[in-house]
Amino acid sequence: MDLQNLLKLRTFLCIITISLTTLATETLSADSHFEACIPRSCGNGPNISYPFWISEEQESYCGYPNFQITCEGKNPALAISEDSFIIKDIFYDNNSLLVVNADVSEDDCPTPRQNLSLDRTPFSLSLVNVNLSFLYNCEERPEYHTYPVSCASNASFHSFAVFHKEGLEKTNYSLDSCQSSIDAPVYINDDVDFASLLEMNYTQVLSMGFVLNWTAHSCSNCNRSGGRCGFDNTSEFVCFCSDGSHPKTCNDGRGINWRAKLGIGFGAAFGGIIITCIGFFCWLRRRQGKVFFKSSFVSGKSSSDFSVMMDAEKGDSLAGVHLFSYEELQKATNKFDSDRELGEGGFGTVYYGKLRDGRVVAVKRLYENNYRRVEQFMNEVEILTRLRHKNLVSLYGCTSRHSRELLLVYEYIPNGTVADHLHGERAKPGALPWSIRLEIAIETAEALRFLHASDTIHRDVKTNNILLDNNFSVKVADFGLSRLFPTDVTHVSTAPQGTPGYVDPEYHQCYQLTDKSDVFSFGVVLVELISSKPAVDITRHRHEINLSNMAINKIQNRALHELIDPSLGFESDYKVRKMITGVAEVAFQCLQNVKDMRPTMEEVLEALVGIQNEDYNKEKAEDMDISADEVGLLKSGPVPLSPDSVMIKWISGSSTTPSISN
Repeated sequence: MDLQNLLKLRTFLCIITISLTTLATETLSADSHFEACIPRSCGNGPNISYPFWISEEQESYCGYPNFQITCEGKNPALAISEDSFIIKDIFYDNNSLLVVNADVSEDDCPTPRQNLSLDRTPFSLSLVNVNLSFLYNCEERPEYHTYPVSCASNASFHSFAVFHKEGLEKTNYSLDSCQSSIDAPVYINDDVDFASLLEMNYTQVLSMGFVLNWTAHSCSNCNRSGGRCGFDNTSEFVCFCSDGSHPKTCNDGRGINWRAKLGIGFGAAFGGIIITCIGFFCWLRRRQGKVFFKSSFVSGKSSSDFSVMMDAEKGDSLAGVHLFSYEELQKATNKFDSDRELGEGGFGTVYYGKLRDGRVVAVKRLYENNYRRVEQFMNEVEILTRLRHKNLVSLYGCTSRHSRELLLVYEYIPNGTVADHLHGERAKPGALPWSIRLEIAIETAEALRFLHASDTIHRDVKTNNILLDNNFSVKVADFGLSRLFPTDVTHVSTAPQGTPGYVDPEYHQCYQLTDKSDVFSFGVVLVELISSKPAVDITRHRHEINLSNMAINKIQNRALHELIDPSLGFESDYKVRKMITGVAEVAFQCLQNVKDMRPTMEEVLEALVGIQNEDYNKEKAEDMDISADEVGLLKSGPVPLSPDSVMIKWISGSSTTPSISN
């Protein structure tokens, strides 16, 4: 064998050795990535995992660059733009976290920054926050509950913080008397006692923090397969597993046990070297020195990952739903003209629009096009496509989920919301008589009964989500939070859910929303219908800020007449009085703190229809006496009894399984 052939053989053997070494190195490296990205914490704080990473204890490939966390003592700190925030909790299931500005805990008299800059960051303010408004250098201090800011006040000017700034105008206080104002977001958990809230100072209120949403590649599939998310050297998302790295999950078939992988690799490589050498020498002899060594690197396209590449709009989840182009809906709404705004929901602004075929529609424009919004967008499309009912709003179509913006197109319901007519811009004394209110209650109950019979929880029942047509017929809307009943719950979410004033009190004990949570929210709606009062009003007495608490207190103290809207004729019309009393009893049952003591929506509907159809004895009207005993309803007790005037048998308080009627 000549020298040239020997050199070629040596080169070939080196290539085999390098390949084998690379295989072993990559496998061990992948395993070290899995160990390096184990969730950690700063002291007693929440577990830190993808997309977050702790700079002192983890490698940067364990999370996104903008999600770097530093441990300041026992507190995890996150830097966003030029601000530093202490993380109080992280809700991975909902891509949100509870934070408080670091200045609040460090400064005796902190003042909010003029603007919280979140532009060009993966973070955004959650809609569950409420604004605590800071008004500076005001000529007068209002006769309204405020939080004094003493460090920014003097003998001539007052500075203070206040919730519900608009409420000041109701007291004829002029906001123009203040030189400047700043709004600071605050998240008020429903289990916070409002009496305690009003007794706090503004620093304590700010210390409760606020909720931020984030946008990042979902790690749920990787987590469920036992992996840990991160990034490889090319900044591509990867799932680190005990047997190596995978594109998406540990079960995608691209990895085996690393020790077995090494054994197989070494064995295959060693056997390959021997066989190749023998063949190489035989070939050289046959060629008799006429060696022609040619390396061929075969490159072929790997099969596409159809679960990623497939256009979801061709799948079952959007089957039968018309897809509108963004340009078509932009034209239909006159470029989303602010003059065409119909209102704002929990997830987006709704605009009046007119399609090319002449149909008048309502176009919902979602606030953000991030992972969480896409999930809610797809969820609403799926539910409204699958469920059809005369009292549910109809979905005409939507844009592609890959569109420039997420847009949903509904039938246009022209008469506003129930909230508008009860205590909003359309509210006028006597304009919504009792007969219409009772019919609204019944039709809403029919819609919710239908949802529950279809194994669906609405999860955001409120008067702002109950639309009315010109005949005051109900159309229940906004299914972004809706979910199917869970059949195998292995974990719970502690992230904020629903709307303050309507949220099931049991949610903050078990962190689960059930069909009985919808029942509680509907109980609040019933109280709104009989009182014309909003579900939350911070201008009311501290014990009555939540309408549900106010209703329970009035009923138990035999003062129902103090709750009822005077324009309904409760004091003068015997039949109206008896019907409202019956509805109040139903609401009382719906508002029980323990969910198993509440009725099902099937039973609520039965009770309301019974109240509407009951043949009231008008002769009693002649002897009508609005006494405290008759107006008073149920007294407090461990187990509320069924009210006599409601011909219905409630579920036994001993039941522990939600009853779903079909």
